Amino acid sequence: MEVTLLCLLFGIYLTIRYFLVDHDTVSDKDLKRFRRGIDLVQQRNISEAYSYFDNAVRQYPKSAIAYAYRGKCQLVQQNYYSAIYDLTEAISRDNTLAECYLDRGIAYYHTAEFQLAFREFDKAVWHYHDEQPDAYRWRALARIQLRQLPQAENDLRRAVVLGDENSFHLLLQPPFTRPIYQGK
Repeated sequence: MEVTLLCLLFGIYLTIRYFLVDHDTVSDKDLKRFRRGIDLVQQRNISEAYSYFDNAVRQYPKSAIAYAYRGKCQLVQQNYYSAIYDLTEAISRDNTLAECYLDRGIAYYHTAEFQLAFREFDKAVWHYHDEQPDAYRWRALARIQLRQLPQAENDLRRAVVLGDENSFHLLLQPPFTRPIYQGK
């Protein structure tokens, strides 16, 4: 009887606690906090977005999102080493941000660090759960530089299946020669 009552009370306690606890992660809260800056990045107003996120990094030095978007601004401005630094800082604060791995891989790719770029793209593919065609395309481009052509072709074909037209056009160019089938 006492055990049943304790179990019932514990169940009620867990139910109440579930509904009263905030379920947003720190990154989710930061995405809401920095909405204005994220909108600036999406509108391609990079210089203003960089200033916004530079101030955000100073104000919130533990924010992975602030570092990630400042790194994204650096990447667009072709400051690849600064982008790598900011994106590394973001990943060290929250290692689940798939976009950081993709952006850091792009920065490594543009600095001719193809092995490091490949690793970052591989992590991006994993964190995106095989749903982001850009990660496959960039991983294929890194594999081409590393002379892993069969694997690069497979990555491009997977990106085409996910709807990436750029990968389709890359498959039409040498060294890829097998026909491309698109199923709908």
